[in-house]
Formats: sequence, structure tokens, C-alpha cells
Amino acid sequence: MIETRLLRQFIVVAEELHIHRAAERLHMAQPPLSQAIARLEQKLGCTLLVRHSRGVCLTGAGQAFVETARATLSLLDQGAEHAREVADGVSGHLRIGSLALAGYPPLLEALRRFRAQWPKVRLSLQQQPSAQLAEGVLGGELDVAFMRQLPGLSERLHSRLILDEPLLLAVPAGHRLAHGGPVHLGEAADEDFVFTPPALGSGFHQQMLSLCERAGFTPRISQQAAQMQTLVSLVGCGFGVALVPQAAARANRQDGVHFCALHDTPPLGLYMVCPGEQSTPQASHFMDLFAPATGQSPVPGATARHAALLPG
Repeated sequence: MIETRLLRQFIVVAEELHIHRAAERLHMAQPPLSQAIARLEQKLGCTLLVRHSRGVCLTGAGQAFVETARATLSLLDQGAEHAREVADGVSGHLRIGSLALAGYPPLLEALRRFRAQWPKVRLSLQQQPSAQLAEGVLGGELDVAFMRQLPGLSERLHSRLILDEPLLLAVPAGHRLAHGGPVHLGEAADEDFVFTPPALGSGFHQQMLSLCERAGFTPRISQQAAQMQTLVSLVGCGFGVALVPQAAARANRQDGVHFCALHDTPPLGLYMVCPGEQSTPQASHFMDLFAPATGQSPVPGATARHAALLPG
């Protein structure tokens, strides 16, 4: 392997075409420089310089190799600079996972600001349910994720509450509960419900069941839908009512569906999670854009009470 020091010394000699002047420029004695060039020629197996009374001149091999030496050192310098930028979070790759992005304006704004401030960082975005997001962070496939807390998984992650959002009750337009004011969840006890399947996220599914049970009834689940858009569409088609996070309601407004605010129903937390206290520099820059527990403005059908809880 050829040392970069030999390459730099040879380039100076090739520029000066004089061993003594090159040695002075390199702040070294002439004999060690001559010996260094001889070692380089030995490593390459060819003659790079021809000596004459006024100095030296490059052979054909020397002329070819000086360009290679310059390109090699330039590439090495670029690589070193890139490594420093990655270490500082100025460049590199940031892998972000989230629930539906469209429903979270604070997250979209953070993405916009991050791209403006750190344009050299490549962003990869994945939209998945919370259980898959947690597995992605734990498995090293994601640097940061925005998800619900999950029993048994969330405890293994470093998390920070980003916002609380209310749950809304999606009902068909013209439904008896679609009167514009907040309702009690117990008023829907006799309705059919559309739920997300447990396999999509058992924590969310179980939390919705628990809220209904706390309201005094066990929901009669008539249909299940893996996507919130499909769930809302089924409500619009008359398959039942559904509990929908505010962000999902915002992202899936549809004709024929009304979103009712709920009395005394605890909000859902959205958490920013990373593998542990030591996140990547890129993830740290991104997470610094968030203030804890910022909220969102409500969708049509939510009340002023929710607007007070969730400033936009």
C-alpha cells in the first residue's frame, strides 16, 4: 500500500521539477526526499523521474501517475470531509417512520424546516402502524419514529411526548349524533362499530375497547379496516361508527361523514421515539425541532375545548 505522504511528496516534486526546491517547500532535507521518491518508484515498479543537471523531468509513467496521485488525494480529502459532516449531522442519512404524515402539520413543518437547514442529509420516510414502527426502531431500521405508546415495546425505547390529540367519533352524515356539539361515547352504545384489526396495532385496538368499556358498554364490531381511509369510508357507507384520532380525521375528510367531539375522553399521545439516549447526530438535529407536547388545531366538528387543549 502506498502512503499518502509519498503521494504528496511526489506531487510537489512533479510541480517543482527540482528535488532541492521541492525539499525546501516540504520543509525536509533533500536526501530523505530522494529516498522517498525511490521507495515510491520501487512500489510502483517503474521510473517516475529522470534526473538531469538542472533538476528532474517526469517520465511518461510519472506524468500519468501524478494525475492519479492528485485524484487520489482529492478523493481522500472529500471522503474525510464527508465523514466529518456525517459525524456532525450535516450530511448522511436520516430514516424516519410515522403514522399517517398528512394528519400531523407539526411533523410536516418539521420536515420542511429540516430540509431547509440540513439540505445534505438524505431523508427516508416510512408510514407504518405503531407496532411496526417500534420494531423498526428496535431493529435499527429507523432512526426516529412517531407513534403511539405500546405495552411491552415502548418501555424499551427512549420516547418524548410530542402532542396530545383528541379522539373523535365518526358517524354518517345525518346520523342522530351529528348535531355539531360534543357527545358522550356512551350515546353510541347501541351502534355498530368499525374498528382497526388487533394485528394492525393491538395497543390502539385495546385502548379503543377500554374507552368503550369505561363508557359502560362493549362495542359491537361489525367491520374491521386496516387503513383509516377505508375505516372512514365504511362509516360513510353506513357500516357503523368509529373512533378516529383527530389527525386521521383531518387526513380523511369525506363527504357523508361527520366527526363528533367527545366529552371526557382522554386524548391520544403521539410520541417521538429513538433507540435510546444516544441517537444519531442527524436524528438529534431533527428532534431538536420539536417542542414537547405541541398540539394541533381541530378538524370541523371538534369543539373549542379541544382547540384550547391543542393549540395549532
